[in-house]
Amino acid sequence: MSVVQDRAAYKQMIRDRLMQVETEALELAKAHHEEFLRESQLDRTETVDKDEVAASRENADLAAAFDGPVLAHHAKIDVIENMDFSLKDTVQPGAAVILDGLNFVVAVSTEKFDVDGRAFMGISTQSPIYKAMEGLGAGDTFTHAGKEYEIQDVL
Repeated sequence: MSVVQDRAAYKQMIRDRLMQVETEALELAKAHHEEFLRESQLDRTETVDKDEVAASRENADLAAAFDGPVLAHHAKIDVIENMDFSLKDTVQPGAAVILDGLNFVVAVSTEKFDVDGRAFMGISTQSPIYKAMEGLGAGDTFTHAGKEYEIQDVL
């Protein structure tokens, strides 16, 4: 396998793990939404007291609060599915960026996730660090939040 094929395979692993992180987050948000929605339903065949009504309303409010995260994770998955994750040589959407101890994938914001022993974090094109390094390549330096970084690699 050539170096380019190895890099492409590693990049695919990053994309696949990013998708897995978002899919898991979506499933968790949906489970919370469904749980609170289910708990908000009162049994109309029995008499209910004020505490049960209050708990039902609170659970309905909590279920409604999980609508946002469910929609946000659906939107992130859509972005990932439609983004070009081919190998890149500059920092741009779909790029994986290796810095001094920091590793990013430019797509959507995520929590940290591990790929083959290396920690990555998804960032959006709206993030300040992305704006500071947009268009740069391996060996370039940039300053963000008062600290200078060197881009070691771009995939």
